[in-house]
Amino acid sequence: MKVQNKTIMIVEDDMKIRKLIKLFLEKEGYEVFEASDGEEGKQLFKEHDPCFAILDLMLPKTQGEELCRWIREEEKSDIGIIFVTAKTSEEERIHGLKAGADDYVTKPFSPSELVTRVDTVLRRTGTRCQKLSRKGLTLKPLKGEVTYKGDVLGLTTFEFRILHFLMTHAGQVISRQQILDSLYDMNQKVVSERTIDVHIRHLRQKLQELTRQPFIQTVRGMGYKFDA
Repeated sequence: MKVQNKTIMIVEDDMKIRKLIKLFLEKEGYEVFEASDGEEGKQLFKEHDPCFAILDLMLPKTQGEELCRWIREEEKSDIGIIFVTAKTSEEERIHGLKAGADDYVTKPFSPSELVTRVDTVLRRTGTRCQKLSRKGLTLKPLKGEVTYKGDVLGLTTFEFRILHFLMTHAGQVISRQQILDSLYDMNQKVVSERTIDVHIRHLRQKLQELTRQPFIQTVRGMGYKFDA
């Protein structure tokens, strides 16, 4: 399960460099989406709403600076952004930062150093992107919003809270009582565990209709588990 602040978009036309960056990021637990040109990068951003972007400055179709400005101005996003480029002059570096990037790495570079820079920027910008994400399904606790590849999933308050609880504990078997405890104050009236089954059934139907994926599994005699 990829946790909040761990989704990164790489837009780089050099496949070897792109795959190398992806390899090092995934080793650190990041979920990585990749594109080879600026227009593909825009589509990827709309679908996955990443928490971070690594952009090559010189890209086919749409330049890295233009893509950065699009993220900042059109999408109104203040996620962390690092430029990776062969340009080394101070003027070009300043120009790139003025486009909205948080940092600037020149080629050739150490993949480990790039990961460290990503971590550093995320420590400064992480609170901008509070979310849980798995296989295109994204939950934003602060916004009360769930999307799948850009499409909004309409949930009731209880369905949202159950999904949030399950995604937070992805891969773990969660009992009905644990879900009840997360939903209801102990001072409230007793609620049947079967109520949870009803909420789960409706939640599953909505997820299945939109995603075609079995995100929530039933563990017989124990409870439920969100696919990790």
